[in-house]
Amino acid sequence: MADQITGHLIDRFVSALRPVVPLVSVWAHGSLAGGDYQPGRSDLDLIALLGRPCTAAEHQQLGEMHEALGRAIPLASRLHCSYPAVTALDDPARSHLTWAHEELMHRPVTPVTRRELHDFGLVLHGRPPTEILPLVTDGELADFIVKDLQNFWRPALDHPGRWTHDIWVDLGLLTLARATVTLQDGRLITKAEALDVLAGLGAPTDVVDDIRQRRYGTPGPADQQWINRRAELTLAFLGPAIDQVVAASL
Repeated sequence: MADQITGHLIDRFVSALRPVVPLVSVWAHGSLAGGDYQPGRSDLDLIALLGRPCTAAEHQQLGEMHEALGRAIPLASRLHCSYPAVTALDDPARSHLTWAHEELMHRPVTPVTRRELHDFGLVLHGRPPTEILPLVTDGELADFIVKDLQNFWRPALDHPGRWTHDIWVDLGLLTLARATVTLQDGRLITKAEALDVLAGLGAPTDVVDDIRQRRYGTPGPADQQWINRRAELTLAFLGPAIDQVVAASL
């Protein structure tokens, strides 16, 4: 499933969580469940299903538990977990208490995440998602993906400063490739597969190679000239590419 350090982190997380909240199940989605997990580089995407919503006291204890876990195991900084209650799973747009980027916030369990959980979710504790989590239809999945491209990623191109950061380049291009495949045939693909798809979509080769090296290789330091050039190449490609994918889906 994962390397020894990640396995230890998961075991410790579940053990620490059980006395704090009314835990029903813990599931992994994303790279860990899909077989593309890169220790120390990939986020650890989890869902902890609760029997009821957290109380105010449990909310505080949950934050303290995550902070303590981060002090004990540095890899815990990459652990992201949403805490939906069983009774609140009906609406994919509903936000749930979530620990991400080392703080508590509220986020939805999106249709993409729900489909991942049904197709290849990894059960770390309790009952499987197929017994509890409502199904997402192909139409609901496609509608979410198109709106995400239209309402989040397309407007993000109007903020060129963001695209000098690795995470925007990586997620922007990989999201486009994964969206393209899912909208065409309903499949969810890994980030590794998405890199191969990008080549076929005409993405700038140097940028795709850069992403691949940082995710799977041993990258050297990037100079500012390349960072700026990479942003320019990404922005020039992504705008027309997103417009084309959205138009084809309407």
